[in-house]
Amino acid sequence: MRLPIIVSAVLPLIVVPESGGWVGIAIGISSWLVFLVDYVVHTRHLNHYPRTRLGRFDLFVVIATAPWFLFPGASAGQFVVLLRLARVARLVMASLFDRLGQVALVAGGVVVIGSLVAYHAEHPVNPEFATVGDALWWGIVTITTVGYGDIVPKTTTGRWAAVTIMITGIAVLGLLAGSLASFFRLNEGSNGAASPDGGPASTAATPGDTALQALTAEVSALRRQVEALTERLAAAPPDPASQEPAPGEDAPG
Repeated sequence: MRLPIIVSAVLPLIVVPESGGWVGIAIGISSWLVFLVDYVVHTRHLNHYPRTRLGRFDLFVVIATAPWFLFPGASAGQFVVLLRLARVARLVMASLFDRLGQVALVAGGVVVIGSLVAYHAEHPVNPEFATVGDALWWGIVTITTVGYGDIVPKTTTGRWAAVTIMITGIAVLGLLAGSLASFFRLNEGSNGAASPDGGPASTAATPGDTALQALTAEVSALRRQVEALTERLAAAPPDPASQEPAPGEDAPG
C-alpha cells in the first residue's frame, strides 16, 4: 500500500477534487478509498489496531478526508491536504526510523558531544562560540554538510570535533539516501521477483544485494544482445557489391 498511499496523497494536490469536474471528483473518491482500504487491512491483520495511537490517527484521517465535497457547501480546503501529507510523512518517518533508528541516535549523540567539546575548546578564544546554542547550531550545520561558514572553529580540539561530525554526517547522509531509494522502489519486497539466474529472489535481500542483482541482470542481457548480433553478422550472406575481381580476373558475367 506504500505507493498507492503516496499517490493518493499527492495526486489531489494536482487535480483538486473540489474543482467540480468529474476527473477531480473521481480522484477525490479514489484517493479516499485507498486510505479506507489501508485502514481496514491494518484493522484485520493487527490486533487492537483501532485502539493504538496510529490506528486512531488513521481513522481520523479516513473520516476527515472523506468525500464531503460531494455535499453542497461542504469543503475542508487545505486541512484535508495537510492530513493526507501528514499520513504520508508518518509512513515515511516510520520506515526510516526502522532502518535508521540506531544510526540517528548515534548521529545525535555525536552532534551533542562534538558541539560541547567544541564549545569548551572555542569559547575562551573564539567569540563565535558565545553560547552552547551557538555550538549546537554549528554542529547541526556541520553534520548536514551545509557549511554556512558563519561559525568556524580555530583551535585544534574544535577542528578535530568538526572532522568527527563531518565524517558522521557523510555516513548518515549516505545511509539516508540508500534508505530513501529503497523505500520508493516499486519492485522492492515483491515475492515473485526473479533473480538474474532465473530463480526466485530472496525476500530478505538488502538494498545493496538488490542493486547488485539488477546490475548483473543488465550485464547479462547486454552480453546476450552482443552474442546475438555477432551471430547475425556471421550468418549474413556476403554483399555481391563488395566482391571486387582480383587483378587479371574477369568480372562475373
